Parts: sequence; C-alpha cells; structure tokens
Amino acid sequence: SALEPGTSCSASTMSDIYESAANSLGLFSSPCLTKVELRLTCKGISDRDALSKPDPCIVLNMQSHGQWMEVDRTEVIRSCVNPTYSKVFTLDFYFEEVQRLRFELYDINSSHNGLKEAIFLGSVECTLGQIISQRKLSKALLRPGGTVGKAIITITAEELTGNDDYIELSFSARKLDDKDFFSKSDPFLEIHRLNDDATLQLVYRTETVMNNLNPVWKTFKVSLNSLCSGDHERKLQCTVWDWDSNGKHDYIGEFEATFKEMRGAIDGRQVQWPCINPKYKVKKKNYKNSGIVILNQCKIIKMHSFLDYIMGGCQIQFTVAIDFTASNGDPRNSCSLHYIHPYQPNEYLKALVAVGEICQDYDSDKMFPAFGFGARIPPDYKTVSDCFCVLSGIQGVVEAYQACLPKLQLYGPTNIAPIIQKVAKSASQEVHTKEAMQYFILLILTDGVITDMADTREAIVQASHLPMSIIIVGVGNADFSDMQMLDGDDGILRSPKGEPVLRDIVQFVPFRNFKHASPAALAKSVLAEVPNQVVDYYNSKGIKPKVPSQYQSSRPFGP
Repeated sequence: SALEPGTSCSASTMSDIYESAANSLGLFSSPCLTKVELRLTCKGISDRDALSKPDPCIVLNMQSHGQWMEVDRTEVIRSCVNPTYSKVFTLDFYFEEVQRLRFELYDINSSHNGLKEAIFLGSVECTLGQIISQRKLSKALLRPGGTVGKAIITITAEELTGNDDYIELSFSARKLDDKDFFSKSDPFLEIHRLNDDATLQLVYRTETVMNNLNPVWKTFKVSLNSLCSGDHERKLQCTVWDWDSNGKHDYIGEFEATFKEMRGAIDGRQVQWPCINPKYKVKKKNYKNSGIVILNQCKIIKMHSFLDYIMGGCQIQFTVAIDFTASNGDPRNSCSLHYIHPYQPNEYLKALVAVGEICQDYDSDKMFPAFGFGARIPPDYKTVSDCFCVLSGIQGVVEAYQACLPKLQLYGPTNIAPIIQKVAKSASQEVHTKEAMQYFILLILTDGVITDMADTREAIVQASHLPMSIIIVGVGNADFSDMQMLDGDDGILRSPKGEPVLRDIVQFVPFRNFKHASPAALAKSVLAEVPNQVVDYYNSKGIKPKVPSQYQSSRPFGP
C-alpha cells in the first residue's frame, strides 16, 4: 500500500521503537544523586475579601516532557495570611536534568479541600537546582495575568544525606489548660528544631483534636534528618496551642526535648514532659504545669530502596490489557486507532512496547498475561469476552495483537474493573507470603471513557492495599477528564462508599502528550512513580528486601 506523503518506510519501523525503548532501560537505575526535602512558607497573602482570611494551600507541579504534572500538595491552613506548612515535599534530585517546578497557591474555600471551587492566587516557577544551590529561595508570587503580587513564597531545601531512617512518633497529652470559655481547649502540637544559626524550623504540626484536654494525636512519620539533622542531642522546641478558627491560636505551653530523650519510648515505655507556660510560672505561686505531654511510642523505620528489593529477588509481574471496544473505529479503516499500518505502529503498539520493554527486564520468566476487553469473538460473535492469554515477551504480545485483530468484532462496553480485580486476585495471594517476591503492574491501554467508573474506583481502592500499581495510557483524542479523577481530585481517590485509597497506585498519561517524543520519554513519564510505589508498599508493611544470597539457590534465573 502507498505510504503517506512525508513518511519514510525505515524511520519508524518496530525495530526502531525497540531500540529507543532499550536505550531507556537505564531508567530505574539512573543515578539519582540525592533525595531532597523541601519546606514552604508564605508571607502576605492578600485577603480575597475583607471579611475572611484566606485558607491557603500550595500545590507542587513538576514539568515532565513539556507537561506539568502534580507531584504533591501541602495541607490547607485555615484563616492564615502567613502560613508555615508542616508538609514536607521529598523529591529525587537528578544532577544531570533540569527539573522545573511550579508552586501554585490556592485559596481553598470549600470544606473538602478540593481544588474545584478553589481560587487560584498565583504561582512561582524555578528549578530544583536553583533551590538547592541557594538552600533558601524566596520569590514573589506571579498573579494570574502575569502581574507581580505582594505575597512571597519561601522554599527551603535540605538534602537527605546518607541517613534515610524515618521516625514514627505517637504523642498524647493530659490535663491541658482550658483556654476556651464555653467549651474545652482544641489542642494541637508543633515541633520545631533549633538550627545551628539559632533559627527555629517547623518539623511537624499535628492535627487539632477538638474540645479535649486529654488529646491523643495521630501517629506521624518524619525523617531523622528533618527532625534533628541526624544530631540526637539537638534541641527540639515543642509547643501546644489551642486552635482558634480565626487563626489567632492561644498558647497553652511548651517543653524542650531531644531525639535522645524520645528514643526512650522505643521499647513501648512512655516518655513524659511537663508543658510549661513561662508567664504563669512567674505569676502563679503554686504553678506546676499546664498539662503533661506524653510520647507513647517511638519507632525507627529503616528505608530501603527500589534496587534493594529488585536485587533481593523481587520480580515485577507485568500484565497488559488492551481496549477492543467499538469507539476505537474499525481496524480495517486507516482512521481507526487499531489500524495496522504496514510500516508505522499505531499508538497502542507504541505505548505497549515503550512501557513493556522496560518492565520485562525485571521479570525473570518474561511471560506476560495479556487481556483484550470489549470485543465479540468468533465463531458466532454473539458474546462479548475478555479474551485472555499468556504470551512470551513483549514481542509475543505484539504478534498476538496483530494476529487477533482481524478476527475480532470491536464492541463494548469499556469495563476495566474486572481486569483490575483479576490482577488483584493474584496480588492478594502474594500478600500472605509476607516477603518481597512479586509486585504486579497492570498496564491498561484504552481510548477513553470508562463505563464502569464506580466499580473501577472501588476496585482501585481495594487494590491499593496490595502489591500492585496500575498504569493507564489514554490513546486517541477523547476527553480524558474522568481518567484524571482516578489520579485523585483532592489528591485522594475515594470509592463510591467514601473509602480513601491507602496509597496512590494509579498513573494516568494521555498518549497524545508524547506523540512527538521518544518512546523513552513516554516510558519514563509512565514508570517514574513505580519505584517509589514498590518501596512505599513494602516499607509500609515492614517487609525488608531479601539478601541476594538467600534466594539464589532456590530460584532459577531467566536468561
């Protein structure tokens, strides 16, 4: 068949795709020099109306191949014009890359903290390298429309050096002073560390426990680095406040601690500090304290890396699912997303190969379960079936795809929950081993609108408890806004019953963003989250990597 004008036959053959995917195989092992912790403060946010103060939240976006992707966001601080955020952003710093960041400031005026009704106040752009080289970067906010605003965002960077341990702390208090007239105090606890230059740096702020003089705060995790810069004797200033909705919190009292003292709670013993209000101490004769703060538990959590798990024998089990619904167009028609061009792979093939090539390197048997969904199958074409087979290598999946397409009748609906549930079933059997041996990745290639959205959300929430991640590549030009939702609106996806995902396991990427980029760029964007998702899952379960020597004898290696 005649070539389209301007395309050369050799330029875009399958072997080219393989080659450039192979070039990106260094992806997971590329030398991330350091992890960096970023902290944010903001000064002078102007009121949106004179009656109420703003409820500010900062969203961090990172540029990936020309697209801005949300990385994370801070908590919302109510009624505050000069917020200091407790949230820490942890980023991988690649010396060899320019990592562009954009900090977007929003005034959240809804109760559920989503960005839908939020007012965008402006943003600051810089590179990660700039922040690291200056240690502390302050920039004026650029308002929508490009004018310079009064607000200034300050970003402080700290490298996590060598010591990647995290500390888990559980605080409570008893008999705190009552500061409220008609009800009891609403206490929250702030921990600051004393820096070498005598400045105070916020390490963590707990949630507020309403109307309670004996609060139990939620367990939280901080890196040892951010708590005390690895110095166990460093002074930590801890302050208890009574929260007030107008942002003017009442001071209850404070105490000084060190991590060395906190370590006393490692064996489940309690460590206690009297909470002192210095003014009362001077004024009141029989003043003892304004309450007692108790550390109920201190745990040291060793953090392991993705490579630790892979080298300990953890296999990535890769499953692919391809959308054979009618909305893709008749494969015999050159406009179809499934059209098999003699010289040019279609978007489904390009995405499949780019991602699959990398995953198959981490899978010893190289056998991939592959699903096609939404097609009627021969001989009678009456039943819609999720056809299923296990194929050898990505090349095998490509060949099977090309061979079965002419025999299928594309139909519908686009139901992806059953496929997520099938992979989840395999992953749930892995949970019982309590070992890091198999982690599952499901790649779904679809042209758009999912018909079983409620079931899909439910399936994702259940899967978030399992050793699995889901990657969805949107092929074609449909409206993918529903898919973005699977990445979570207020940062958190919920099931129809309102149960939140335990961890973020879905990565959605529209293929059209990468039409003119290399397959390596697509693979990198799609798979960037996977190493962290693997590590987060096993670390949260307290599962350590196996030591390489333990499994070599018992496990045959693929070629």
